[in-house]
Amino acid sequence: MLKNKQTRGAALALSVLAAGVLSACGSLAPVAPYSRPALQLPSADTTAGNADLRSWWTGFNDPVLNALLDEAQRNNQDLALATARVIESQASTAQSHANLFPTVDLTANTARRKISENTATYASGFNPVYEDRQIGLSASYEIDFWGKYAKADEAARARLLAQSATRGNVLITLYANVAQAYFALRGADAQARLASQVLESRQETLRLQQRRLAVGLVGPQDILTAQADVVSAQSAVQQARQSLALAESTLAVLVGRQPADIVKPALARGNDLGALYAAQKVPEGLRSDLLTARPDVVAAEQTLVAAHGDIAQARAAYFPSLTLTASAGQESKSLSNLFDPTSVFWNLMGNLTQPIFRAGALDALMSAANAREQEALAQYTQTVQNAFKDAHDALTNVEAGRVLADNAQERLRLSGESLRLAQARFKTGTIGSLDLLSAQRDQAQAEASLVDAQRVQLTAVVAVYKALGGGWTPSTATETAAK
Repeated sequence: MLKNKQTRGAALALSVLAAGVLSACGSLAPVAPYSRPALQLPSADTTAGNADLRSWWTGFNDPVLNALLDEAQRNNQDLALATARVIESQASTAQSHANLFPTVDLTANTARRKISENTATYASGFNPVYEDRQIGLSASYEIDFWGKYAKADEAARARLLAQSATRGNVLITLYANVAQAYFALRGADAQARLASQVLESRQETLRLQQRRLAVGLVGPQDILTAQADVVSAQSAVQQARQSLALAESTLAVLVGRQPADIVKPALARGNDLGALYAAQKVPEGLRSDLLTARPDVVAAEQTLVAAHGDIAQARAAYFPSLTLTASAGQESKSLSNLFDPTSVFWNLMGNLTQPIFRAGALDALMSAANAREQEALAQYTQTVQNAFKDAHDALTNVEAGRVLADNAQERLRLSGESLRLAQARFKTGTIGSLDLLSAQRDQAQAEASLVDAQRVQLTAVVAVYKALGGGWTPSTATETAAK
């Protein structure tokens, strides 16, 4: 009779379990394999491959710039932070992968217990105090029927790739920022030099006017005008020195200098701004394969892959889980016979669990996973859009900057000719000091404008390389983190 009841109970349990499995299978659609979202991309333009994107900075032929970039890669704290996050993600991936394997533990314990002498199970005459010692191995393994742990492993690997790509994005941003800061420094050097030259010219003009005042060729007003120009030039020199100091501290931080070196930076100089401008090489066109391989795009897609894997994990939670456990070892009340063959014990157990009622928790988990995938999809689409916009805008700025730099060069040539004519006419007394001063101002402004135009153009060129993902390959971040 008891056996029949046990049989009926087991059959009922299996029926409930089967019903739960069938219900879950009927209400959940299979999760399709991941496929990259279809986006309408521009046609491929092979002209973008006329420059080395992997080490684009070497095209400027400036060893100092190369050394600064190497220093930044070693010491920059943003990059160090990103590298640490990659290593953390590697550890998380290894931890997730470990779930695919059984766990085995060594156990050892000793205990001394006293049972109540007033219980129904206590036999009179027995010692209520006893000892127990045990040593053995225990193992546990959950069979991954529904791919829960396999999908978790895939998602973890995707997140590792995303984190590595994020580090790659930090790297190319660092390269771009250091190069642009270096160009700003060389531009500030040039502006400081020009400001000093203008000051010397204004001081020479003041001395000349003072000599002419002594012989009655000019009046006090001319002296006041010359003195005012000297004061204005002194202010310009101070402003140029301020800009130079700020440019030095910015570059010192980017390359990872110590605080004392930031306060008093000692930064080497290489080629001047004109030589850097002459050495520029600009990639042309938009290559879809380059832009979709940008680290931020790769990171966004891998985040989407991970979110897709999370859906498969959430789906697996509806189905039964089967866990196998086993333990074996030696157990004895006395240490002397702990390792006696008669002290051996073992047990095997299988545990099958089918969720029946979770008050909507599993449905909420599934909904959240679907929502995260939609978030990741939107982020990926937006990242691709921004990648093409960045490249388009950078190329537009380079083209406009080239024209502006050419115009600035022509303006400098024309203002130089005008100044030479004005100086000759001033010596013959054909024009006055105000006309000469006006020509000198035009010349100084033209030189300053050319420096600014060349710096802006170099900055735009670097932006093109950054927009194309220059300085990074998909393996760069992972390899660097493993070192």
